[in-house]
Formats: sequence, structure tokens, C-alpha cells
Amino acid sequence: MREIIAPLSQMLKNREVSSKELTEKYISAIKSDNKKYNAYVSTTFDKAIKNAEKADEMLANGTATVLTGIPMTLKDNICSDGDLTTCCSKILEGFRPYYDSTVWSKLKAQGAVMLGKTNMDEFAMGSTSETSCYGAPLNPRNVNHVTGGSSGGGAGAVCANLAAYALGSDTGGSIRQPASFCGIVGLKPTYGAVSRYGLIAYGSSLDQIGVLANSVKDTATVFDAISGVDSNDQTSVDFDFGNISDSLGKNDVKGLKIGIAREYFDGIDSEIKDAIDGAVKFFEDNGAEIIDISLPVLKQALPVYYIIACAEASSNLGRYDGIRYGYRPETFNDVEEMILKTRTEGFGNEVKRRIMLGTYVLSSGYYDAYYKKACLLRENLIADFDEIFNTCDVLIAPTAPNTAFPLNFSDASPVDMYLSDIATVPINITGVPAISVPIKNDSKGLPIGMQIIGKKFSEKTILDTAYFYEKNAEIGVEDFEGGAAL
Repeated sequence: MREIIAPLSQMLKNREVSSKELTEKYISAIKSDNKKYNAYVSTTFDKAIKNAEKADEMLANGTATVLTGIPMTLKDNICSDGDLTTCCSKILEGFRPYYDSTVWSKLKAQGAVMLGKTNMDEFAMGSTSETSCYGAPLNPRNVNHVTGGSSGGGAGAVCANLAAYALGSDTGGSIRQPASFCGIVGLKPTYGAVSRYGLIAYGSSLDQIGVLANSVKDTATVFDAISGVDSNDQTSVDFDFGNISDSLGKNDVKGLKIGIAREYFDGIDSEIKDAIDGAVKFFEDNGAEIIDISLPVLKQALPVYYIIACAEASSNLGRYDGIRYGYRPETFNDVEEMILKTRTEGFGNEVKRRIMLGTYVLSSGYYDAYYKKACLLRENLIADFDEIFNTCDVLIAPTAPNTAFPLNFSDASPVDMYLSDIATVPINITGVPAISVPIKNDSKGLPIGMQIIGKKFSEKTILDTAYFYEKNAEIGVEDFEGGAAL
């Protein structure tokens, strides 16, 4: 896959192009192509030009980093001061936060240039981005198919070269699955490795900000910049990752112990299974040790995830009442009716469905039967993953059991949408890191993603493994032409 960040950074440092000129090129591409892909739901072009001018000053005075002057984008649930941030929901129409999320604050300090906010499933609830109040983003690989969800707009923007990289959020696969569908790289870090301050919550114990990019090196570069402890987020962890991007390529995979849990392959498309098997064979041919393992607890992951995620959503979304910010109905007789009409008119059907399920499992008489049991099963999942990583360095699995869905498929089969998360949700439940990398196209020309999973805070190991594959294997997913890529 093609690296974008380092070559653009070198061009900027060599004065072959200014950040302002580069930003204008991306803005022109967005104005031309976004109507085709619907990746962006709001833009910040005036601010982007000003930030690009500041980046050019940093480049001139020698304070630039590799990310200085590089245009990028944020998912529509990551706050930036004064910019529209709506979670693609009618209930947050017109909402402009008065502070920056920690991730954007870090990137802005390094001279990054934000182009706007990208499309997503409403409040990150979905697997296709079709629950967005702005309409679905379309997959640049085939516009009759979805980008995946919930970070589908960011994946589409990166794939179509409408941003050099994107930040998204991953609650149950919302970075990795869109990356797989669009044929790019997606990293979900260890829970606590990246601050969640300024991320509008869906499931607080599951959400994690991560990276969507065109290559493993680009992904590592952005992760280096956004990771670290944050006093504003008590769930963030002080862990020294070092500079992962500079160390990539210094290790091979000889002696690497790769676990294959056959439960990950139950019910997946045969083309995807064959593609993953081929990738595993590649690693084995290059000296890795393949270990067959059993993780029967994976069969419990999906119900555990949906119970916990919906329970947390029902609590987190209780703040949207029409009183403090966001949507408010024009007519109502009293406060109770105002709140009722705000939520009835403001939330979409999928969000309502998950709020109702979450309220149900937390209600008297059902808390012990559902929520408490799910929490206990979560501990079993965590313990089993810890035990597996005593014998394996990484796990390899499909990112999704299918390639990109056709448009409107979720309307006909909502249960299949939930089942599509089967390979990704265990990672969020257990808090471990995982990366999705493209490996080939299926017979319809749609990308297939492979998931590399590691133990907590083993981002270096999974990025090293992914980088080795990217640089040495024959990847059957072409780089997408178009947009602003130079």
C-alpha cells in the first residue's frame, strides 16, 4: 500500500510544495468529489488555510514534525473548538463544542491541518454508516456498496484521497471494519493508550479513538503523535510506546508465534477464509510459528458486547433532552413533553432501538439476568485472551465475515448487521489492540481485510507484523487513484 504522510512531509520540507498549496489541492478535491462519496458532512476550509499558513511558518523556522502541514480529518464525534460536531444526528444539529479533544489538540500543536468532519453512523451505532442523518457515505471502490461503519466517512475520505489520514472511533469494530471494506489500514489501539477526552461517548468502556490511513507506516506515525496519558481522561494509561514508526522494518517474523482461533472462521465467506489462509501461509513460509488454538468463549462475545454497549449508550445518551444544547421541538406544552418530543424527533430508529435495549437490561428484574451476567462473561473473555497471549505473540483473524454490503442491505437484514461484528467486538470487550490490513480483493473486486491482534500495549508488535506483510507479501488491493494524492 502507498505511503502518503512521509512523502508529503518530505515535499513540504524540500519546499516542493507549501502546506497552503497542498491544503488547497485537497480542498479542491473535496469540492469536486465529495458530492459523489458523501464522506464529509461539514468542512473547515477557512480554518484549514489558516492552519496551513501556520504550518508553513513551522516549516520555515525548523519546528516542524512529520505531520506538520499534512491535511487530515476527524470523525463527526470528535470535538474541535467552534466546529460543527453532530455525531450525524438530528438531535445535535448546530452543536459546536467550545473545546478541543485531546487528540486534535496534540495534532494541532504539531501543525496538522484539519479539513472537516466525516460521516458516520448516528452516535456510532451501526455497521454501514447508513444511520447517518446526512445519508450514507459511498464506497470509493464501488459506489453501490457501503463504506462500513461507524467510521465510514473517514475510511471513504482516506480511500478516495480526500484526506491524508483520518481519526475515527472504534466501539466494536468501527475503525477496522470500514478499513477492511475500503481496502485501507485501520488501527484500534489498546483501551487507554489514546485519550478519549473530547470523544462524544457511545459505550464508554468500549470506545477508543484510532487511525485510518493508506499504509501501516502512516498509521504508526499518527499513533505515535496521539498516544499517551492525559490528565483529562482517567482511563488513559501512562505507557511508553517509544517511536514505533521509526522502528518499523527492523524486524522480520522469524520465531513469531501466531495463534489461529478456528472459532473466528465459523460462518465466514469462503473467499475470505481462503485469503486469510493464504496470508497465514505467507507468515509460516517466512519463519513464523503457527499455533492452532481454541477460544470457545468467542461465541459469547456478540451478546456480551450488545448488552454492555447498549446499557452504556442508554446512560450516555440520557443527557440529550433539548434543554442544554442541540435539537429542540418548536412546540410543546411542558418540560416533559419537550423532552419526549426532542428524543422522538431527534434520535434515529437504530439509536432508539439500542437505547430501549440498554434501558431494558438495566431495569429492575433484568439487571442480574442480563447486564450483570454480561459483565461476568466479559471477565472470562479477558482472562481467556490473557491466557492465549501467554503462548502466542499475535492472533490472526478475518476483520469481517464478508466484504462490503450493498447499499440498503441493513434495512432488509438488521440482524446480519449485528452478526457482521462477530470478529471485531472481542477486541473492544477485552481492551486489546488490533489492526486491519488489506490483503486482496474478492471475486466482485471488493477488498478483504485481515485482522492482527495483540496483547494490551503491544501496538509495536502488531504494527511490525502488519508492516512486514505489507512490504513483503503480494497484496491484491490496488491503490485508489484520484482525489488529492500527489
